[in-house]
Amino acid sequence: MSEAADLIKDTTTATFRQDVLQESVKQPVLVDFWAPWCGPCKQLGPAIEKVIKAAKGKVKLVKMNIDQYPEIAGQLGVQSIPAVFAFSRGQPVDGFVGNLPESQIRGFIERLVGPLGADIATLVAEGNALLEDGDAAGAAECFARILAEESENADALGGLARAQVLAGNLDQADRILAAVPPAQASHASIAGARAALDLARQVESLGDIANLVRQVEANPADHQARFDLALALNAKNRRLEAAEHLIAILRKDRNWNDDGARKQLIQFFEAWGPMDEATLAGRRMLSATLFS
Repeated sequence: MSEAADLIKDTTTATFRQDVLQESVKQPVLVDFWAPWCGPCKQLGPAIEKVIKAAKGKVKLVKMNIDQYPEIAGQLGVQSIPAVFAFSRGQPVDGFVGNLPESQIRGFIERLVGPLGADIATLVAEGNALLEDGDAAGAAECFARILAEESENADALGGLARAQVLAGNLDQADRILAAVPPAQASHASIAGARAALDLARQVESLGDIANLVRQVEANPADHQARFDLALALNAKNRRLEAAEHLIAILRKDRNWNDDGARKQLIQFFEAWGPMDEATLAGRRMLSATLFS
């Protein structure tokens, strides 16, 4: 039986005692009274199931169709649905009527079992924000917390690899990406981490930024120096400046190095992510340059 099937099940009048009363001795059990014709029930169902799964077994959900099995709902005085009752140690201890947003469902369940921990999506967003701020250690901690719960989470694997790249631990990032399950290899977060690692490898052989700046100032037509400067700037998280230098090459010579500036810019976009501000700005500049 799958984990979800163990946490969420349908019950009948005949199985209610075992599924709810006896089971609630081990952990709280929520009973969702619903009916197929009930619109709010259809909205509540997915939200409450999502929070139940996030609770990782601290609470279970039992669903009862009152059209088929009206007796228990009648005994509990249910007059409108959806109606949710929380049972603990064989007794109803709390409940609510009507459709609630996920945040309120979460709060209801946390009153029964305590904090559930951060939502996976919230942790991913927090980790990505820390990466944007240059906090490699904080980001790595966020992604590690996710992987402790979901060891094959692609967002977390990619994020952890990017955190190692940011920290300069390129070999460690390589090992993380080498262990990614094949089914996750094409995920956007994994592809972005690979692109970031490739960029970091390229930068290892470059000189310092000050020397590259001097070369470009001395000879603005030195496209290779400008290209290397873009790579170095990106490594310092100066993304928009890096994009601007590649755009400058494109404006002067679109075919330089077999379209190398445009290809490098696309790799930047992949590494930064589609919604990064520098990606969005860079795409606008690229479109204006290519189609002007």
